[in-house]
Amino acid sequence: MVIGRSSKLTHFLEWRDYKIVFKRYASLYFVACIEKEDNELIVLDIIHHFVEVLDRYFGNVCELDLIFNFHQAYFILEEMIVGGHIIESSKKQVLKMIANNDSMMDANFFKDES
Repeated sequence: MVIGRSSKLTHFLEWRDYKIVFKRYASLYFVACIEKEDNELIVLDIIHHFVEVLDRYFGNVCELDLIFNFHQAYFILEEMIVGGHIIESSKKQVLKMIANNDSMMDANFFKDES
């Protein structure tokens, strides 16, 4: 439904009682299913914001980054959105929290090794 769609068409589809909002970045598709009352342009902006943070974290994100580090992608998304509400819009703050989490994980890993 999304992949076979022409790039000249909109990034919005109506499906049952929902709207599908999607954006393609290179070979990656990011898709969100929202209620009909929700603003699809805001969701498109959130998707773009999420991809920008992923790009900064992974350095030009690709599908292998997401496959082998899906937990990091979820953590980034959880830093930005909780319960359907945007809680952090600053890319710098999100990346700072992720860096703090990474350093704590590294410290615990090396603590367990010794």
